[in-house]
Amino acid sequence: MLHRPRRNRKSPAIRNLVRETSLSAKDFIYPLFVHEDEGNVAIESMPGCTRWSITGLVKEAGEAHALGVPAVVIFPAVPEEKKNSSADECYNPDGLVPRAIQALKQAHPTLCVITDVALDPYNSDGHDGIVRQKTNGELEIVNDETVEVLCKQAVCHAQAGADIVSPSDMMDGRVEALRTALDDAGHQDVSILSYTAKYASAYYGPFRGALDSAPKAGDKKTYQMDYANVREAVREVVLDEDEGADMVMVKPAGAYLDIISKVRETTSLPVAAYQVSGEYLMIKSAAEAGWLDEKAVVLESLYAIKRAGADLILTYFAKSVAQWEADGEF
Repeated sequence: MLHRPRRNRKSPAIRNLVRETSLSAKDFIYPLFVHEDEGNVAIESMPGCTRWSITGLVKEAGEAHALGVPAVVIFPAVPEEKKNSSADECYNPDGLVPRAIQALKQAHPTLCVITDVALDPYNSDGHDGIVRQKTNGELEIVNDETVEVLCKQAVCHAQAGADIVSPSDMMDGRVEALRTALDDAGHQDVSILSYTAKYASAYYGPFRGALDSAPKAGDKKTYQMDYANVREAVREVVLDEDEGADMVMVKPAGAYLDIISKVRETTSLPVAAYQVSGEYLMIKSAAEAGWLDEKAVVLESLYAIKRAGADLILTYFAKSVAQWEADGEF
């Protein structure tokens, strides 16, 4: 036989030479949860993840950064008494997220700090936007009024020192509005990582448990995308790019590899993908039950996301994989 493809697989050295896709700690954004309490609390719905105090957040982020993880994204667990229907707490300059940003930047100046821009952690209705009741009694998540609040939130985060703001709300026109608001406030250098194709997915359940942010009524299908659609994601990418996004994101990742690939083909912007809480929990649960090799499956899943076209991956496994890389275990 003239062609024996197995020759390129015959040893670890040769396999490494011809490997088409690389994976490294520098590819990761590490999602971290923070709360107002002084102690750190294990998250029941996401074993291995923690609601950190600000002190704990700074320590955990520093350890990951020392292993080569360049960025973290912060998700706040907001006390119920600070939530209301207009989500006013989201732009409080003395709020949890601004204080967390300041602590992180002071302790780790080279760490890239990303913030989530959406109302659901602060909204007493549990939605990513402001809820109004229509004349027929149905609930409506209002778009333009929500975008006005998101702009206040983004500027608040930028003033606290955020490097990147990341709108996850899926309201129409919010990227252009955020870019204008940030520029007008003198924050031209603050980037926008847009949740461009965020699907109405059942994979988010454990995350909502981590933040107690599930909708009180209705669902998110009028603003998050239908998981049956591909071309709609392309339309959202084109719009976000035209509106001034610096990076775009697909969420979730594992069940949406085709979307990641299509987005990669559509734009020259950096593409991020979010390996969400449900993906994380499925791997952790199966590994804890002894049915899967956790390290092997984590790496395979992350390589798949990179192979599909993602430049950046948001993953709760970021610190673990960075440690495996530092230890020479992959």
